[in-house]
Amino acid sequence: MARRYRRPFRPNSPLGVVVLLILVAVGAWRVWQDRNEPQSPPALVEGPYEIQRVVDGDTLVLSNRAKIRLIGADTPETVKPNHPVEPWGPEASAFTKRFVAGKQVRLQMDREQKDQYGRFLAYVWVDGRMLNEELIREGYARAITRYPYSSSMKTRFRRAETEARAARRGIWSAD
Repeated sequence: MARRYRRPFRPNSPLGVVVLLILVAVGAWRVWQDRNEPQSPPALVEGPYEIQRVVDGDTLVLSNRAKIRLIGADTPETVKPNHPVEPWGPEASAFTKRFVAGKQVRLQMDREQKDQYGRFLAYVWVDGRMLNEELIREGYARAITRYPYSSSMKTRFRRAETEARAARRGIWSAD
């Protein structure tokens, strides 16, 4: 039985030229995308901001492209990849859209600046009302208290969730 020898890859062969061109094209495409992709600011300060869009009930994008994740409030999923839309998710998103529609929001930060996905963590205030708390109170979000943030805010959120559960609002309305 004769042994076959593999020819080594030759970059100057027609196949080598095609492979090299593909690699260069992919690399150029990625550089172009990185330069043209709007970037989130590296840091945020507390204060007033304009909302560009609502991603879902607990995530917003500011006009400066910063993604904001509400501290302590977890709404049902509506846009998570490879995940079905959860009950009450569309209602939570609609509530958030109405809450911030056409208004300037004020951000209040806490201990942690960002989450593991690079989103800024904040309490979002509109006209003296906190979106995080109102979502929980209306039954569109669960109070999440396992993360390190203000104990007084955790107390507010637990109280709002207890009120929503007792009134069987939103996510607490079904058995």
